[in-house]
Amino acid sequence: MEKRKLGSTGLAILPFALGGNVFGWTSREPDAYRILDSFIDAGGELIDTADAYSAWLPGHEGGESERLLGNWLERRGKRDDIIIATKVGLLPGAGGKGLQPSRIKAAVEESLRRLKTDYIDIYFAHADDPETPLEHSLEAFDLLVKEGKVRSLGASQYSAARIQESLDVARDGGLEPFRVVQPELSLVKRDAYEGDLQTLCLKKDLGVITYFSLAAGFLSGKYRSLDDLGNRDRAPRVKQYLNEHGLRVLGEMDAIVAETGASHAQIALAWIMTRPGVTAPLASATSVGQLQDLMGALQLSLAPEHLARLDSASRTSIPADAG
Repeated sequence: MEKRKLGSTGLAILPFALGGNVFGWTSREPDAYRILDSFIDAGGELIDTADAYSAWLPGHEGGESERLLGNWLERRGKRDDIIIATKVGLLPGAGGKGLQPSRIKAAVEESLRRLKTDYIDIYFAHADDPETPLEHSLEAFDLLVKEGKVRSLGASQYSAARIQESLDVARDGGLEPFRVVQPELSLVKRDAYEGDLQTLCLKKDLGVITYFSLAAGFLSGKYRSLDDLGNRDRAPRVKQYLNEHGLRVLGEMDAIVAETGASHAQIALAWIMTRPGVTAPLASATSVGQLQDLMGALQLSLAPEHLARLDSASRTSIPADAG
C-alpha cells in the first residue's frame, strides 16, 4: 500500500502506526524489541507513545514506554528513518500539570532524555486543557519547534471547535499550528471523529492518526461476554462495548471474516483506512505474530459491499453526510 501524506508535516507514512502504550506494561524487553524491529522491517515508520505511559500501573510513575523506546533506539543505532510521536499533558510533574508552559518546557526535556534523542517528530498535546489559555500553550510549543526539539505539533482528544480555535490563535500570533490530530475512531465509536472534526481535518489538511482503533481489543473478536474478559487488564474498557450495538458490529464482522479469510482486527483497521481524512489507524501489539496480523490490514481491500455492510452495522447517530 502506498504511503499517505501526514497532513502538512512534510512526512508520509504507511497507513498503520504502532502504538507504544503497551511497552513497559504488557510488552517488555526483549519481546518489545522484536516487535519494534519487525515493525520497521515491514516498512512501518510512526511509533506513538506518551510520557504518561504507563503511570496507571502500581509502582509505575510514567515514562516507562518512552524509556523502553529510548533503549531500543540506542540499541538500534539509527534514528532518522523512524517517526517518534509522544505526548504531554496527562502526567503531572516538574512545572505543574496540563498544558501550562512550565509543564511543557519541563516535560519535553524529560521525554527527550528518556527517548535518548535530540528531537521529537510529532509532539502532541495529550488532551485539551481548558484552564490554560491556548495562546500560552501554543507559545510554549512554538518555542520547542524553533529550538529544533520538536518538528511538528499535534493535538489528541480535542473537539473540532477547539482545534479551530487553536488554528486561529496560531495564525493570529504567528505561531506553529497543530498539524496532526489524534481522535478516537473505531467501528463501535465513530462520533468523536466523523462529523465536524472530519470536515475540519479535510479542509485544513490535518494529518489524522486514530486511537482505540480496535476498541481496546473488542474488535479482535475475542470478547463476546463478560466471561471472556476474566481479569484482563483491558476488561473495564472492553466491557462498555458488550452491548447490542457492539455485538451487532461483531456479527457483521464475523460474516466478512468468513467471506474474506481476513481476521477481525484486519477488517477493523482496513475499514478505518477507508475513512476520509484518515492518515493511519494506531494499534498496539504484544507479540510479533499479533503485529504481523495487524499489518496484514495493509494488504486487505474491502469490497464496496463489505464497507456498506460495516457502515450500516456500526452506524448509530452519525450525521448522514459524514464519511
